[in-house]
Amino acid sequence: MRGREVMRGRQVMRLLMTLGIAALALLVPAAHADEKDDIAKAQRAAVAWLALTDSGKYGESWDTAAAVFKAGVTKADWEKALKAIRAPLGALRSRTLKSATFTRKLPDAPPGEYVILQFDTQFENKSGIVETVTPMRDKDGSWRVSGYFLK
Repeated sequence: MRGREVMRGRQVMRLLMTLGIAALALLVPAAHADEKDDIAKAQRAAVAWLALTDSGKYGESWDTAAAVFKAGVTKADWEKALKAIRAPLGALRSRTLKSATFTRKLPDAPPGEYVILQFDTQFENKSGIVETVTPMRDKDGSWRVSGYFLK
Protein backbone atom coordinates (compact mmCIF):
# COMPACT_ATOMS: atom_id res chain seq x y z
CA MET A 1 0.00 0.00 0.00
CA ARG A 2 2.83 2.37 0.84
CA GLY A 3 4.31 1.92 -2.63
CA ARG A 4 1.03 2.94 -4.28
CA GLU A 5 0.84 6.10 -2.15
CA VAL A 6 4.38 7.06 -3.16
CA MET A 7 3.54 6.39 -6.82
CA ARG A 8 0.37 8.43 -6.57
CA GLY A 9 2.30 11.25 -4.83
CA ARG A 10 4.82 11.30 -7.67
CA GLN A 11 2.04 11.38 -10.26
CA VAL A 12 0.39 14.28 -8.45
CA MET A 13 3.73 16.14 -8.31
CA ARG A 14 4.32 15.57 -12.03
CA LEU A 15 0.82 16.80 -12.79
CA LEU A 16 1.31 19.91 -10.65
CA MET A 17 4.67 20.63 -12.28
CA THR A 18 3.15 20.18 -15.74
CA LEU A 19 0.26 22.49 -14.87
CA GLY A 20 2.70 25.04 -13.40
CA ILE A 21 4.82 25.01 -16.55
CA ALA A 22 1.71 25.30 -18.70
CA ALA A 23 0.53 28.28 -16.64
CA LEU A 24 3.90 29.98 -17.07
CA ALA A 25 3.79 29.34 -20.79
CA LEU A 26 0.44 31.11 -20.95
CA LEU A 27 1.85 34.15 -19.12
CA VAL A 28 4.75 34.69 -21.52
CA PRO A 29 2.56 35.47 -24.57
CA ALA A 30 0.38 37.73 -22.40
CA ALA A 31 3.44 39.69 -21.27
CA HIS A 32 4.60 39.87 -24.89
CA ALA A 33 1.19 41.14 -25.99
CA ASP A 34 1.23 43.81 -23.25
CA GLU A 35 4.71 44.87 -24.38
CA LYS A 36 3.51 45.20 -28.00
CA ASP A 37 0.56 47.29 -26.80
CA ASP A 38 2.90 49.51 -24.76
CA ILE A 39 5.17 49.99 -27.77
CA ALA A 40 2.19 51.01 -29.91
CA LYS A 41 0.97 53.50 -27.28
CA ALA A 42 4.46 54.93 -26.83
CA GLN A 43 4.88 55.27 -30.58
CA ARG A 44 1.58 57.17 -30.89
CA ALA A 45 2.70 59.54 -28.13
CA ALA A 46 6.07 60.05 -29.82
CA VAL A 47 4.54 60.75 -33.23
CA ALA A 48 2.18 63.34 -31.73
CA TRP A 49 5.10 64.91 -29.87
CA LEU A 50 7.23 64.96 -33.03
CA ALA A 51 4.41 66.71 -34.88
CA LEU A 52 4.74 69.57 -32.40
CA THR A 53 8.49 69.84 -32.94
CA ASP A 54 8.09 69.53 -36.72
CA SER A 55 5.69 72.48 -36.72
CA GLY A 56 8.00 74.61 -34.55
CA LYS A 57 5.81 74.34 -31.44
CA TYR A 58 8.81 73.72 -29.20
CA GLY A 59 7.19 75.15 -26.07
CA GLU A 60 4.18 72.87 -26.54
CA SER A 61 6.50 69.88 -26.98
CA TRP A 62 8.02 70.72 -23.58
CA ASP A 63 4.53 71.11 -22.08
CA THR A 64 3.54 67.60 -23.20
CA ALA A 65 6.83 65.91 -22.25
CA ALA A 66 7.39 63.55 -19.31
CA ALA A 67 8.01 64.93 -15.83
CA VAL A 68 11.59 63.59 -15.97
CA PHE A 69 12.17 65.57 -19.17
CA LYS A 70 10.82 68.80 -17.66
CA ALA A 71 12.97 68.31 -14.55
CA GLY A 72 16.06 68.12 -16.75
CA VAL A 73 15.63 71.25 -18.85
CA THR A 74 13.68 74.48 -18.52
CA LYS A 75 11.08 75.35 -21.11
CA ALA A 76 13.10 78.40 -22.24
CA ASP A 77 16.30 76.36 -22.61
CA TRP A 78 14.43 73.65 -24.52
CA GLU A 79 12.94 76.16 -26.95
CA LYS A 80 16.35 77.79 -27.48
CA ALA A 81 18.12 74.44 -28.03
CA LEU A 82 15.50 73.13 -30.45
CA LYS A 83 15.51 76.34 -32.49
CA ALA A 84 19.29 76.07 -32.81
CA ILE A 85 19.19 72.40 -33.79
CA ARG A 86 16.04 72.04 -35.89
CA ALA A 87 15.87 75.35 -37.79
CA PRO A 88 19.00 74.67 -39.91
CA LEU A 89 17.65 71.25 -40.90
CA GLY A 90 14.67 72.74 -42.70
CA ALA A 91 11.29 71.11 -43.14
CA LEU A 92 10.67 67.44 -42.52
CA ARG A 93 10.68 65.41 -45.73
CA SER A 94 10.17 61.89 -44.37
CA ARG A 95 10.38 59.84 -41.19
CA THR A 96 10.40 56.04 -41.12
CA LEU A 97 10.42 53.90 -38.00
CA LYS A 98 13.66 51.96 -37.86
CA SER A 99 13.29 50.18 -34.48
CA ALA A 100 11.18 50.10 -31.33
CA THR A 101 12.47 48.53 -28.11
CA PHE A 102 10.71 48.23 -24.77
CA THR A 103 12.94 48.40 -21.67
CA ARG A 104 12.74 49.01 -17.95
CA LYS A 105 16.32 50.26 -17.60
CA LEU A 106 18.16 53.09 -19.29
CA PRO A 107 21.58 54.51 -18.39
CA ASP A 108 21.34 57.63 -16.24
CA ALA A 109 17.54 57.39 -16.07
CA PRO A 110 15.23 56.51 -13.20
CA PRO A 111 13.68 53.04 -13.18
CA GLY A 112 10.51 52.89 -15.24
CA GLU A 113 9.01 51.68 -18.48
CA TYR A 114 10.55 53.11 -21.63
CA VAL A 115 10.31 52.57 -25.36
CA ILE A 116 13.31 53.54 -27.46
CA LEU A 117 12.15 54.53 -30.93
CA GLN A 118 14.60 55.19 -33.72
CA PHE A 119 13.53 56.85 -36.95
CA ASP A 120 15.37 57.30 -40.25
CA THR A 121 14.59 60.93 -40.97
CA GLN A 122 15.13 63.17 -43.97
CA PHE A 123 14.95 66.93 -43.63
CA GLU A 124 14.97 69.55 -46.35
CA ASN A 125 18.62 70.51 -45.71
CA LYS A 126 19.98 67.27 -44.25
CA SER A 127 19.34 63.60 -44.92
CA GLY A 128 20.50 60.47 -43.17
CA ILE A 129 19.47 61.64 -39.69
CA VAL A 130 18.62 59.10 -37.01
CA GLU A 131 16.13 60.51 -34.52
CA THR A 132 15.86 58.71 -31.21
CA VAL A 133 12.70 59.44 -29.26
CA THR A 134 12.24 57.82 -25.86
CA PRO A 135 8.75 57.88 -24.43
CA MET A 136 8.20 56.62 -20.89
CA ARG A 137 5.15 55.69 -18.90
CA ASP A 138 4.63 58.71 -16.65
CA LYS A 139 3.26 58.51 -13.10
CA ASP A 140 -0.34 58.92 -14.34
CA GLY A 141 0.07 55.96 -16.72
CA SER A 142 0.31 58.08 -19.89
CA TRP A 143 3.17 57.68 -22.33
CA ARG A 144 5.19 60.91 -22.71
CA VAL A 145 8.51 61.72 -24.32
CA SER A 146 11.43 61.68 -21.90
CA GLY A 147 14.28 62.05 -24.37
CA TYR A 148 15.05 63.25 -27.89
CA PHE A 149 18.33 62.95 -29.77
CA LEU A 150 19.48 63.58 -33.34
CA LYS A 151 22.46 61.85 -34.87
